[in-house]
Amino acid sequence: MTSSHRFEPLTYPLSALLRELPGATRLYPVAGVTVDLGPDMELADPIEGTIRVSRTNRGVLVNGRLDTAIASQCSRCLKDIEVPLELEFDEEALPSIDIESGQPMDWSDEPDALRLNGQHELELEPVVREAIQLAEPIAPLCREDCAGLCAVCGADLNVAPHQHEEEPDRRLEALRAFRVAGDDAAD
Repeated sequence: MTSSHRFEPLTYPLSALLRELPGATRLYPVAGVTVDLGPDMELADPIEGTIRVSRTNRGVLVNGRLDTAIASQCSRCLKDIEVPLELEFDEEALPSIDIESGQPMDWSDEPDALRLNGQHELELEPVVREAIQLAEPIAPLCREDCAGLCAVCGADLNVAPHQHEEEPDRRLEALRAFRVAGDDAAD
């Protein structure tokens, strides 16, 4: 009887790899994968790349090299844009269950380490989500020389550069008459 267990994207069964000697490696292609990034961020392109998993004496070393893009807005002109992201991560994942005995592993001295689940599966969706969130630029631009928006009328300066006659702030009008003693060069 064959198993009909279907693995979620970015979840990898590693029980066979855990039975091998340290140094054994598996490569997993990633193609067309999407993840939910929450209400404040959205993927514009699926995730593509490669996950490399290598057996260590304690667990596995996971190297990810992935590409994707997120939907965003230019921080200067507010145009909708796609921001390409190149993601790289290296994580050690430790088994939660001993592969030979089936007993729980005690890693209490390493509470923040990535863990394989009870079925010896590596679940990378949280790692990939965090890598995307960390790679998001603080101030994305549609192009490096984006001129932004006009501070007076809000027009896109990339389309039609222009200038406005600046009117002085009426609250500062009283300063026009201000003169420093001995300053004859004013006016």
